[in-house]
Amino acid sequence: MRRFYKVAQDNYKPVLMLCYDLLMLTVAFLLAMTVRFNGAALVAHSTMMLCLVMTLVSSSFIFLRLGLYRTVIRYMGQQALVAVLQGVTASAVVLAVASYLTYAGVPRSVPVIYWCFALIAVGGSRWLVRVYYQMALEIHKTRVAIYGAGTAGLQLFKGLVHGEMYKTVAFFDDNASKQNTLIDGVLVYSPANILEVIAERDISEVLLAMPGVPKRRRREITRNLRERGVVVKVIPGMEELVDSAGRVSDVSQIYENILGRAPVEPQKELISASIAGKVVLVTGAGGSIGSELCRQILHWEPARLIMVEASEFALYQIERELRQQQHDENLQVEVTALLGDVRNRTRMSEIIRSFSVHTIYHAAAYKHVPLVEHNVVMGAENNVLGTLSVLEAAEACGVEQFVLVSTDKAVRPTNVMGATKRLAELICQDFGHRFGRTRVCMVRFGNVLGSSGSVIPLFTDQINAGGPVTVTHPKVTRYFMTIPEAAQLVLQAGSMGRKGEVFVLDMGEPVRIFDIACRLIQIMGHTVRDETNPDGDIEIQITGLRPGEKLYEELLLGDAVAGTDHPMIMRAEEERLPSEQLQLFIGELKEACLRQDAEAVHRLLVASVKDYAPRQSLVDTVWVRASAGIEEGLSSVPVVRAEIKHLPVTAHGRVQRLTGEVPEV
Repeated sequence: MRRFYKVAQDNYKPVLMLCYDLLMLTVAFLLAMTVRFNGAALVAHSTMMLCLVMTLVSSSFIFLRLGLYRTVIRYMGQQALVAVLQGVTASAVVLAVASYLTYAGVPRSVPVIYWCFALIAVGGSRWLVRVYYQMALEIHKTRVAIYGAGTAGLQLFKGLVHGEMYKTVAFFDDNASKQNTLIDGVLVYSPANILEVIAERDISEVLLAMPGVPKRRRREITRNLRERGVVVKVIPGMEELVDSAGRVSDVSQIYENILGRAPVEPQKELISASIAGKVVLVTGAGGSIGSELCRQILHWEPARLIMVEASEFALYQIERELRQQQHDENLQVEVTALLGDVRNRTRMSEIIRSFSVHTIYHAAAYKHVPLVEHNVVMGAENNVLGTLSVLEAAEACGVEQFVLVSTDKAVRPTNVMGATKRLAELICQDFGHRFGRTRVCMVRFGNVLGSSGSVIPLFTDQINAGGPVTVTHPKVTRYFMTIPEAAQLVLQAGSMGRKGEVFVLDMGEPVRIFDIACRLIQIMGHTVRDETNPDGDIEIQITGLRPGEKLYEELLLGDAVAGTDHPMIMRAEEERLPSEQLQLFIGELKEACLRQDAEAVHRLLVASVKDYAPRQSLVDTVWVRASAGIEEGLSSVPVVRAEIKHLPVTAHGRVQRLTGEVPEV
């Protein structure tokens, strides 16, 4: 019964449409007979009714065979119109044949008149529904212009016609021969008048559809438009989107569709304040955020850009990319690539002092939640003591500005990574209040689309492999932003920070990871396989929350939030630890890291970070292995086993790691 109900529910629209068409064919027949007999009263007899029934039954099979009820009316195109024409013509032929076979006495001209009325009733009704739907959509669509009136621009225009988000009201093209021409009723303008046209046509965004143009020219157009306050989105061509296997190979340009909101535009005066003419240092320069910071900093003409990175390969990659960027865009900026570990204060002091650094963007951190959960000591050393090392060097050398790149996982953390980032924030807050030479601030944002370890590259690889796409929990939500947005937020906040403030971006509503998986599957040309669609392409599997992961993230700890010079950036004053207490914690943390004592590090994080509520006990891989080895060794020696009560035991019941020699028993 349930199966029958589901089939009926799925097919009620085609059934209704078929019933409507049969009614219209009946009306068309009656009208045709009335017109043929000059409006005389029509006397129906059994043979005429039999003729009509044969026509309707045959027409229903013909319409079903032609697929008239598989076509979504609002997307009806030329093929659907041809199918309607074929179906109505076949119905008229059936009427003529049925009249001959039944001797119904239907005049020979009636099938022709019937064909005209049926075509109007069946095809015209569909056309009216399509027009009405498109007119209803126009009211809510964002008005956009397409820059590029070539093949890619035409493909984009046709795609937007049936979409629900954008309405194309203008084209722009550099080719003078295309200007002042019409593309399906939309005029092609010269880019020289772009600001006037945007204001006149109330255009919200410009979509750049020029995949065949060199990247240097595209970047030039994008930069010029954005500097004039125009919102620009770069749209890749079909060749860039689809590889030979028919799957999307580069989705970097469609992340904004996944966000569900427009990107936050930067304010150039805020960015240039901390960069233009300054010596700028970026730690973690080879990472996702660090490398994007370097790319954007290069545009703002610093006196020198210094990149510090522990990974030789990552540093080589970003240096090579920036050299090419300098060549393509004719940028005259000194770029210096240096290998260095942020935990090495001597090395950091030497770099800062040697180059007289003005501004530091500290992006070096371990950020992958499960990995840090299993490598507690290394996470604390890099994220906490590394931040302390760079801050101390910056203060000692008189650096003007220090900006910490933080994360929403530092707010009421449930994992080691979040706790280490929150402790790093507490250190920055303390420095911001205790010292005056260096202005210190923090920038906190959510997940970054496309960064290493984020869901988009993972989902893309899984979809390209044929699935399944793995999601930890159907209700997991996250705040998301693009890599350029994250880098711009960091750069803009740098000029506004004074004494340990936290800056956050108004990121709109959080997005469900499950919804992102569904959208990405659809964007890449597939369908989701689930209970309602067992024949879909890609399955989404729920794997369960990972160690330290929580269902939702927050950006702020308290309610003390104020606006800034940027309408989409907020400033928060948050609770901080007393300096004396923080110094004690840091001293103990250094000793615990030196001993590689994961248990002590974990205990100190719980004690120092308010609201840190770990979801599980310590799972540091080396520590668990070492503890298990000690317990196995002790259990194999009866005498030692008898004295186990004298060994130091942790709060969780594990034997503490021993330092020095084991005392004789």
